Amino acid sequence: MGVSGTGKTTLSVKLGAELGCPVLEGDAFHSAASVAKMRAGQPLTDQDRWPWLERLGHAIGEASSTKGIAIAACSALKRAYRERLAATSAVPMYFVLLDTAREEIARRMATRDGHYMPPSLLDSQLATLERPGPDERALALDAALAPERLCAEVRAWLDMAPASR
Repeated sequence: MGVSGTGKTTLSVKLGAELGCPVLEGDAFHSAASVAKMRAGQPLTDQDRWPWLERLGHAIGEASSTKGIAIAACSALKRAYRERLAATSAVPMYFVLLDTAREEIARRMATRDGHYMPPSLLDSQLATLERPGPDERALALDAALAPERLCAEVRAWLDMAPASR
């Protein structure tokens, strides 16, 4: 989880390959209208996000049923969004927040090709972000770390997690 440009997809693909489990790209579950809205530089509202979270949550639940675990790369910026994903998926969820300096995220967004999310939406995403509370099953990591290091830290954290996952 985290704002656009923090490396969620890169980490998810690497982690999924290491764990041998399904990987879901949250962006693929947005409606065409929401993608068009973001492409035009307009931030999504909660009303735009609720159906997306429902679709993604159901997909996470289905994907988890095959291997017992699935990974999804998505923003999940608000606690309410994380709660909706968990409720809809009907499986225990663990969240990894990728976070780093605004300047680094902006640099990454400005240099990537083929993504509909314009750098102009970064500030609205940062304003929406609610960092996980101590009562959430969440790990915060510096997105500036190498993907291999991030993956190792996530795996170590998951290895220590309660068996209820």
